[in-house]
Amino acid sequence: MNPNNSIPNDGLKGLKENWRNDLFAAISVSLVALPLALGIAVASEMSPMAGVLSAIIGGVVTTFFRGGHLAINGPAAGLIAVILGGLVALDNNINYVLAAIVVSGAIQIVLGVLKLGRFAKLLPSSVLHGILAAIGVIIIAKQAPYALGTTSDADTVVGNLLDIFYKIPEANPFVFLVALVGVLILLFYKKINNKFIRLIPAPMWVLLLALPMVFGFDFFNAHSITFWGNSYGVGPQLLIDIPDDPLDCIMHPDFAMIGTMAFWLTVLSITTIASIETLASARAVDKLDPYKRTTNLNKDLVGVGMSTMISGALGGLPIITVIVRSTVNVNSDAKTKWSNLYHGIFLILFVLLLAPILRSVPLAALAAILVHTGFKLASPQVFKHAYDQGVEQLLFLSSTLIITLFTDLLYGITGGILITLVTHMLLARVGFLTFFKMIYSSGSKVHRLDNGSYDVKLKGIANFLYALKLDKLLSEIPIGSTVRIDLSKTRLVDLSIMENMIEFKRIHDNHGGHVKLIGLDNHVASTNHNRALKIVTGTVKKRITQRQIRLQKMAISNGWSFERDLDWNTSYLRNFRFFDSRPIEMKSNSLQGLDKDSNAQWEIADIVFDEGALQALEIYQTTVQVVRLPSTIPRFIIDKEGLFDKIFNRVRAFSESSLHIHFMKHATFSGKFNLSGEDEDAIRSFFNDDLIRFLEENEIHHIESNGEALMIFNYLHIARTDEVTSMLKFSSNLLKNMGLKE
Repeated sequence: MNPNNSIPNDGLKGLKENWRNDLFAAISVSLVALPLALGIAVASEMSPMAGVLSAIIGGVVTTFFRGGHLAINGPAAGLIAVILGGLVALDNNINYVLAAIVVSGAIQIVLGVLKLGRFAKLLPSSVLHGILAAIGVIIIAKQAPYALGTTSDADTVVGNLLDIFYKIPEANPFVFLVALVGVLILLFYKKINNKFIRLIPAPMWVLLLALPMVFGFDFFNAHSITFWGNSYGVGPQLLIDIPDDPLDCIMHPDFAMIGTMAFWLTVLSITTIASIETLASARAVDKLDPYKRTTNLNKDLVGVGMSTMISGALGGLPIITVIVRSTVNVNSDAKTKWSNLYHGIFLILFVLLLAPILRSVPLAALAAILVHTGFKLASPQVFKHAYDQGVEQLLFLSSTLIITLFTDLLYGITGGILITLVTHMLLARVGFLTFFKMIYSSGSKVHRLDNGSYDVKLKGIANFLYALKLDKLLSEIPIGSTVRIDLSKTRLVDLSIMENMIEFKRIHDNHGGHVKLIGLDNHVASTNHNRALKIVTGTVKKRITQRQIRLQKMAISNGWSFERDLDWNTSYLRNFRFFDSRPIEMKSNSLQGLDKDSNAQWEIADIVFDEGALQALEIYQTTVQVVRLPSTIPRFIIDKEGLFDKIFNRVRAFSESSLHIHFMKHATFSGKFNLSGEDEDAIRSFFNDDLIRFLEENEIHHIESNGEALMIFNYLHIARTDEVTSMLKFSSNLLKNMGLKE
């Protein structure tokens, strides 16, 4: 955690101190939540207001019971497929499904009270992403007809997908135009730099810009419009159905089928998917939290369980922690859990004030939002990310996806786990009984050394089934300790265990500890990703790229050091605000040296970092330079106007008093760059004429000072060796113009 981030207070004191930040963040979140809630409910074949009711309950009720800080709770697209499956299983009676939702919420409360939230870790990450990808495909299959103005009577998801293509000639161009405009808004919104447009989230723009077309084509009255010699029908059936009295949407559960197998399979599906998504999202939000707080996962289960029971009892959807809205909350500078409450209150106001406008929202606009959501869950980037983590992860994800599409979610989870286990057995090259013995009786131990540090020796098979035992083993170690985890005696270490150890390292490092992972030198993986599945071999011959050879030669000729292997030590990068809510996946190819004029130590390294999480995840690879300064300087951030807005427009200000600083006599500089910082006088004094002129004459993308070091992004890609040379030249001249001396 950045040392300048003081952790906000909890409870009523936090409410009083941070209400402005939380209130304004909640406005952005509620503007995203409203169209999503409407769309999720419609896609679940429920009343649109059922989605808004669920979102309100997720904000107003969950806040008081949950264990998280910046997460947002509400209905989620990931449960659309579960609700649709429940309807099919329960005679297409929504009241029976509501009963299953209530029972599911009660089970979640019991799981939370019994502290069983940890069991969600037993689901392999790639299987979870396979389930989410399958849900994405299901959403696309079910919503595309609404976007095209067609229908599909197919009984299977695959049939629905085929109907999309078969029925394109029957598409209604006036409906399709509404959906097309919505999809284009969602695709290009981040590339638009207008401050007014960015003030309103993209999903809300989809609804707003659909309204002129609704009025222009008169969707309010049933009639036909001729286009290219064909007649197409439009009318109120293309609009969402909002009752005059919002309370008319309230329905109540019917427990008549509680004694049937279909009912309990529906309950199991809802409980499993909702709990896994909530716990995975909660852990993901913790990584985005700039204050590095940790969610109490068992309290979170109690919170969402309580809300789910109330929501189901009133005709609403299951409540979970939702990652997209949570990401918006973090990026909007929320401080405490009260932003979740405020977003629920804003939704109540929207319903009261905007009901007449909501009745004018076309189903095609909601379909555009949902198709875009489904695509993000199952986009090529999802499969590429799995492949980058290892070809075996792509196998687990893809097999889970295929099984789910041809059966259902529970079969998909079961099949994905079995395929993962069989693959692990084959890679470990041991028999069935030996395999499980090496998981549950491996002899892994924790030793406390005389100097107060801890030595952890892991042995045997460390895969997802070992996750709970690993948690119990590591729970003996106080937070903030110095820990060495030795993996040299493991036969297999899978991605889930690597994720858990990286999470363990993150928590301890954030509290002043230091965790070092060793013993993987004799393990091999299908990729160099730091979380890839690893199996033990003999001596591993490490491959070296042509770029690494060139960097090595550059280091030798200049007397620098070069380390091409993966380096786990990235804590110093987290001292920069840019990485407050951007988890660093890995660092490698570290080039280090000394600037002789200023005597400043510098490092240039390749890093991979994340923006967002889960379905909101975007992954970036870049080469970054860090210069450790010989003397302290003011803290500031410089960004170039108009470049990489997608990444840098959400770099956090230093504090609520942070200012954008303009130099009247250097209009070119102030027009070209955004300069911000909290101590305006010190910054103005530091930025002398020579420094400003130097910056005006050079192309820079991002410079940040944390007072003791500079971090410089010159490129948003892995730098070529000639670009590395340019980075060094730029930083050397920058230090000269800053007038820094030892």
